[in-house]
Amino acid sequence: MDDHDKNRDGEAAASPLKRGRGRPKSLPDPLRRQAIIDTARRTFIELGLAGTTTEIVANRCRISKQTLYRLFPSKTDLLIAVVAAHRQMMLDLPRPADEDAPLAEVIGRIFMLDIDAETEREREAFIRMVMQQSHQMPELMEVLFREGPDTSRRQLAEWLTGEMARGRLVLEDPVTGARMLMDLLMGGIGRGPKGWKDLADRRRHMEQAIALFVRGTRPD
Repeated sequence: MDDHDKNRDGEAAASPLKRGRGRPKSLPDPLRRQAIIDTARRTFIELGLAGTTTEIVANRCRISKQTLYRLFPSKTDLLIAVVAAHRQMMLDLPRPADEDAPLAEVIGRIFMLDIDAETEREREAFIRMVMQQSHQMPELMEVLFREGPDTSRRQLAEWLTGEMARGRLVLEDPVTGARMLMDLLMGGIGRGPKGWKDLADRRRHMEQAIALFVRGTRPD
């Protein structure tokens, strides 16, 4: 196998996939980057962590590997971007600086109580894939947790710190508060829609959990 048969991570390249006819329209880098991330997320879900290669993603995006490597120098960089995008499908953070809605309403927005069924299926599929296959690539576990749950907890703690400064809630430690809030609400998300009658049933559970947190942190 020569160097052309390997991608830049040193992994064996998959069999070439035929591209559609014609050159794809040129896109600005931010749009191109988002299109690659969306395609990569679907590919990771379909083929798994080990089965997804940069060549497959490039072919599915109908771009050259050189274009992909310019935006994502390695498969790990691409995975980090996918995890970051998925993180925002789980927690809508950071929040606008001028957001002034009631606290319970903002927490509901952060934890995406109004999520639609299609987005719910996609984010659950990615979580399921990671849980099932992460043991196959233990070197990626640190990346997955650092860019996923760890960053989400830090961002939530930063938001709680800001709300404390505004006098909207009281906590001894915002990091502990972030852990508590995530435990209350991510448990409901983690069960997936099959753990409830439907998304509306799960939403009622999460609204009760949010109300409990807001009452417990309300300033005297």
